[in-house]
Amino acid sequence: MNELKGYRIEFHILQSFPVTCLNRDDVGAPKSAVVGGVTRARVSSQCWKRQVRMELQKLGVKTALRTKQVEGVLADACLKAVADDAKAREFAAAFAKVLVDDTLLFFSESEASAIAEFALAHDFSIEAAIKKNALTAEFKKIHKNHFKPAEDGLDIALFGRMVAQAPELNVSAAASFAHAISTHRADSEVEFFTALDDDPMGIITQGSAHMGSLEFNSATYYRYVSLDLGQLAETLKGVGLAHAVSSFVKALYLAVPSARQTTQTGLHLWDYARVLVRRGQGMQVSFESPVRAQNGYLAPSIAALDAALVRQEKQAGSLYGKKAEFTFGRADAEISIDELAEGLAAFVAPFEAQA
Repeated sequence: MNELKGYRIEFHILQSFPVTCLNRDDVGAPKSAVVGGVTRARVSSQCWKRQVRMELQKLGVKTALRTKQVEGVLADACLKAVADDAKAREFAAAFAKVLVDDTLLFFSESEASAIAEFALAHDFSIEAAIKKNALTAEFKKIHKNHFKPAEDGLDIALFGRMVAQAPELNVSAAASFAHAISTHRADSEVEFFTALDDDPMGIITQGSAHMGSLEFNSATYYRYVSLDLGQLAETLKGVGLAHAVSSFVKALYLAVPSARQTTQTGLHLWDYARVLVRRGQGMQVSFESPVRAQNGYLAPSIAALDAALVRQEKQAGSLYGKKAEFTFGRADAEISIDELAEGLAAFVAPFEAQA
């Protein structure tokens, strides 16, 4: 039985950025959304998810590949197992057609190795692995034994995977990210800039050699992230749960969108966060009413977030299911991100699979 089924960790994060363009739209302007009748700054969920993946790698966590080039990855793995180049490439091409349907696929090295080993054991017979454009029962069994996301693809467990033609390889995502929105009205501004030519030939004597403009904004963002502990435990089979939770918390803390970091350097981490361990339906805060500046937007945003969470808990009553709570960024009871990660990891540690 999955004793963590129904449990989730909810992150309610406030994070302020000065002059930035963290996430651009199709014309290069900061993304936005209308919430509560006013325009808000916005950073998409996918933008922040990718940065979490990158931070997981920096923390030493083994992650999968996210690629359309599955055929090439499989071909390389097959070529290591056999000298017959033509057979290996033919098998890889046939298998890739089942896995990839013009989408990016999360794919781990151990899965590629398992496929190559299976192919070698069956003399690279395509029919042994694929029949009627579907994976055979024999291959599915081999794959199940080799798929270990706790060891070589934690991001697959966190962010999920869908394989349209091979649903047996689907993995439900444990982590859900809402689009980050500013807690207040946010308007974009335009920066006009010029660039001078060093002009070694002495042709241009004055004025700019290039002119341009770009949009930027500044905002205090509300970020809502939910980590489904039951789903994570199911995918990982209970292996490495505490380490997975601790790594995710640290990566979430460090992750900052990379857009225009060399020209605007928006590298501010969390200002404030309420982190809840709950059992039941997820509940984010809407910030439908934009906050008004009171010596900045952060202080009124904290007050609004705290009030909304108190109201949610009271309204939900017994359905709120709160088991633990941590507050990050309180001046009177400051905790470090290490303490937060350790506290959340300690909650899931008793549910780790026994070796």
